[in-house]
Amino acid sequence: MAAILVINGPNLNLLGQREPGLYGDVSLEKINASLAAMADERGIEIDFFQSNREGEIVSAIQNAKEKFDAIIINPAAYTHTSVAIRDAFLATEIPFVEVHLSNISAREEFRRNSYLSDIAKGTIAGFGEQSYYLGFTALLHILSKK
Repeated sequence: MAAILVINGPNLNLLGQREPGLYGDVSLEKINASLAAMADERGIEIDFFQSNREGEIVSAIQNAKEKFDAIIINPAAYTHTSVAIRDAFLATEIPFVEVHLSNISAREEFRRNSYLSDIAKGTIAGFGEQSYYLGFTALLHILSKK
């Protein structure tokens, strides 16, 4: 059975409350529940992790190497700043898909740069909560080719 870890970065615990015009009105708990249902339908193990702390996200990636086949990550603000998260992915070589609720390419200049996109299997952005579901489907496709 394949296993996927979903990692969410800073402030995503406030989804549904924080800037709903930009990020939508769906909570992270609802997104996680939908992903869990999708995984259950397909016999995929799935787990969820959210942190506002960069080092905890790095540790989650490092610890995932022995437990998970792939990762879906929304690094949030760390997308644009974290060499440490990038290095964790390079060190573990876990395949991952980067997802974003908003279209980071259409936002402020500083948000257009991702430290992860060039090493990700793919990046899905701008589709709100659907970005997660598309990321999940993409990872299933990637894992089926292994």
